[in-house]
Amino acid sequence: MAPIRHPYQPNYGVAPGKLVEEYLEILDISARELARRCGRSAKLMIEIISGKASIEPETALQLERVLEMDAEIWLNMEAAYRLHLAKADEAARLLNETEWASRFPISEMRKLGVLKASSDPANIVRQLLAFFGAGSVDACRERFAELAAVSYRHSQSFKSAEEPLLVWLRLGEIKAAGIKCAEFDRTSFLEALREIRRLTTRTIGVFLPEIERLCARTGVAFVVVKPFPGTALSGISRWLSPRKALIQQSMRHMANDHFWFTFFHEAAHLLLHSRKSVFLDGANYGSAEPNEEEEANSWATNFLVPQAALQKFIAVFDYSPGSIVEFARQHGIAPGIVVGQLQKRGAIHFSQFNKLKERYQWGDS
Repeated sequence: MAPIRHPYQPNYGVAPGKLVEEYLEILDISARELARRCGRSAKLMIEIISGKASIEPETALQLERVLEMDAEIWLNMEAAYRLHLAKADEAARLLNETEWASRFPISEMRKLGVLKASSDPANIVRQLLAFFGAGSVDACRERFAELAAVSYRHSQSFKSAEEPLLVWLRLGEIKAAGIKCAEFDRTSFLEALREIRRLTTRTIGVFLPEIERLCARTGVAFVVVKPFPGTALSGISRWLSPRKALIQQSMRHMANDHFWFTFFHEAAHLLLHSRKSVFLDGANYGSAEPNEEEEANSWATNFLVPQAALQKFIAVFDYSPGSIVEFARQHGIAPGIVVGQLQKRGAIHFSQFNKLKERYQWGDS
């Protein structure tokens, strides 16, 4: 007699032993008799019925022949039941992590669509773990150490809150994963940087996609991620793999001098420093040398505006906007960048000539 096929696909966890028990009532036999017919011990069958023991593949095949229900169905029921128990146990554990989850910018993450609205505290923790690609809170903390292994420009007077920073870093990582890059080549990257420098005079809607294209061609993913409240950084640079790097910017100050200096500062880290060198302000994640930031600053400053030429300009500077614009034109750079460097050098006050800087707004691109 061929086994009777019973399609059974429950959407909840049911102990297979409950169905075995129903069969015993229908057949009017005892658990011991069923065990005898299956060739199993009575003790095992009683434990299966009570949910203490799992139905193994061999037992499922025996039940198929005796009870005429497919072995696959018995095994699927067993798997669904054990998964149901595991989820219930996990939910209880995740409830103990709600304080940890509360430190993240949950409402902002929902607005971005990376978290869904939920009134279940355990589900919020579960969604955070999925966002960070971690199976448990402990594994997530280890993942944080990896995400925080970056070199970045930060405010000297305001340190970033860790949790919003980690979310910002992860968002950049996710965006970078969607950018197809060639293998990193230092020479090609330096050539691309020379092309990118010429884009400083273009509008943001033009230069952002061009930066991404030129960087990707040389093995660097470039992304812009809006900062969260509490994050006081301008950009980061790090290696996603031995062949793919990332430059991520926040456009925190929304001015062209700051944006471009940040970009070339981060590019300098990729060109000059070890792929293992890390730095993170206010936390014990990194091991970067103190002079690395100074080296990146110096390289970016001179790459944007040759400092020897700027020094000569300062010597004859007549403090007119026109002279700044003309100097910038001669060197193929945006006037706002020259203003930023003059302010940084102390040649002019930080309140002067700011009208020559271009201001950005989210949505310009």
